[in-house]
Amino acid sequence: MEIYVVTLSQHRGVKEVTEWMSKPGEIPVSQISDHCFLLYNTDATRHIFQISAGLESLVLGEGQILAQVKQVAKVSQGVAGFGRNISGLFKHAIMVGKRVRTETRIAEGAVSVSSAAVELALMKLPQSAHSTTRCLLIGAGKMRKLVIKHLVSKGCTRIVVVNRSIEKVDALREEFKDIEIIYKSVGDVMTCAGEADVIFTSTSSETPLFLKEHVVDLPWDPMLLGNNTRAYNVDDLKEVVAANKEDKLRKAIEAEAIIAEELKVFEAWRDSLETVPTIRKL
Repeated sequence: MEIYVVTLSQHRGVKEVTEWMSKPGEIPVSQISDHCFLLYNTDATRHIFQISAGLESLVLGEGQILAQVKQVAKVSQGVAGFGRNISGLFKHAIMVGKRVRTETRIAEGAVSVSSAAVELALMKLPQSAHSTTRCLLIGAGKMRKLVIKHLVSKGCTRIVVVNRSIEKVDALREEFKDIEIIYKSVGDVMTCAGEADVIFTSTSSETPLFLKEHVVDLPWDPMLLGNNTRAYNVDDLKEVVAANKEDKLRKAIEAEAIIAEELKVFEAWRDSLETVPTIRKL
């Protein structure tokens, strides 16, 4: 969690925020303070510019955090406390994120966890087989939607989705009308897994439907046993990231130059706010 605050006193501002955080769970302020990472002024501004540009993401250029910054700016309009300084900071961060992606093209290639997962999986299959690959998605949440989007871009035309209910799968069908999306219930998960060439699964639930350890228990065809069966997790995405590492690092340097330039622009704007009341009095 990140909290952005405009305050006249750094010490008092940190004290009030940590006290506010301690109240709901009755956690001692000292304990919260031990786990806080604090940035002030230019460093704080640079940080939000960097995360909006995708420089602090697992995959350089990943755009999901920029989308979160946009959502915060959207829902906070008119909310007490989201004043001119904070609003201006978020708007400028969004602009920086867009400019970095446009001018450096840092978002090219695998730029999110979902796109990297698709790229990694399909790297293991011949390109000529992408359109006929039997893909299985466990769950129908937001990450699965992104996976489908990237699978479609790679030429996949048929996807099986296992979910607790059909409603979310119907929503996916409505959005991706050009491909075949087949719904299967949770009870069919192991059978579907045994018939699939590629399986994508992730969850925020405390009781996941499917674990990496289950791979050894899947009813695989005998021809697929042994070295032909592989399970990958988030750590394995490094293989995809490494393929574009040198190019991404060069683009990151270009992005930092843009951020340094935009920092000066933003700080000049912020400083100008302090002179407005004086000018009005004159």
